[in-house]
Amino acid sequence: VSHIIWPEQSVTDMLLRLIEFPEALQVLDFADGKASLIAVRTFAGGPLVSHPIQDLRKHIPAVDTRIVAIFRNDRSIQCEGTTMIQPGDEVFFLAASQHIRAVMRELRRMDKPVKRVIIAGGGNIGLRLARSLDTGEGIDWGSGFNVKIIEFNKRRCEYLAAQLSNRVLVLNGDATDEDLLSEEGVAECDLFASLTNDDENNIMSALLAKRMGARRTIALINRKSYGELMQGGQIDIAISPSHATLSNLLKHVRRGDVVAAHSLRRGAAEALEIIAHGDTKSSKVVGRRIEQIELPKGATIGAVIRGEGTDARVLMAHHDTAIEAEDHLIVFVANKRMIPRVEKVFQVGVGFF
Repeated sequence: VSHIIWPEQSVTDMLLRLIEFPEALQVLDFADGKASLIAVRTFAGGPLVSHPIQDLRKHIPAVDTRIVAIFRNDRSIQCEGTTMIQPGDEVFFLAASQHIRAVMRELRRMDKPVKRVIIAGGGNIGLRLARSLDTGEGIDWGSGFNVKIIEFNKRRCEYLAAQLSNRVLVLNGDATDEDLLSEEGVAECDLFASLTNDDENNIMSALLAKRMGARRTIALINRKSYGELMQGGQIDIAISPSHATLSNLLKHVRRGDVVAAHSLRRGAAEALEIIAHGDTKSSKVVGRRIEQIELPKGATIGAVIRGEGTDARVLMAHHDTAIEAEDHLIVFVANKRMIPRVEKVFQVGVGFF
């Protein structure tokens, strides 16, 4: 076996990143965590909302960031310096990981850190999430979480109680029971995550929790049509297990030297981390400025990672940025149908070998 893909862990990792950044719709890491691509929904009153993109540099001159895509009414719009950011836009931006919160503050109000979590469903994903929050495994950004799990199966509850410490409260009940949710303080919880294997139960329990006052709700939804209907409405985030797993698979099937590939917007778009190989003769990328690279419409080079290991630097891509051999380029593709054309641009000529 060359590679192992672990769906439950993929979804758990996604959930932990959304708990770390409760304002985000999606958080994706590149270059071993040195750069991040974040999706946020803009709110009226944000410092940069109702202003052109070019004002971002004036607001936070010390932070180098790049807005690579804006989706308005589910359609991609062109990102130029004069493009106005409107309330309700879904904005994707790239930045060095330490600058994520500074950029987010320009686009929306910041939420309080997540501390109180109610998980509906004690299956593999629910158990993994609860264990991570309980033990701090894989978490270096928070501690002291108050976690409750609601599980319908009594024998599963006993198993969960044996697997988790006494800091996690395991409840035997129905997550769509309004009285139970009220008794367990759903109105005061920071996050309600509905993670059972039933789409309808996840949708109904998340809707009920939101109506009763839960600050943020996440539902695990397998059916694409359900997810598209629910995302961004009363349910804050709809997670598809298949798309969470797909990101781990894509980097192995994409042509070219792809280090990381992430599925975005429920599979409609992709973000790739591609290594530029070759020289000025054998490559269509190396030795050229960003403005000289002929990418298809809808594809954007957002950032360049130059160097290896601790010496790696994250450079935001500007029109005059020159690409060097072995640079890692983060490319946002608004329509996945353009991927083959993007791959062709990065292919090295036969003369290189």
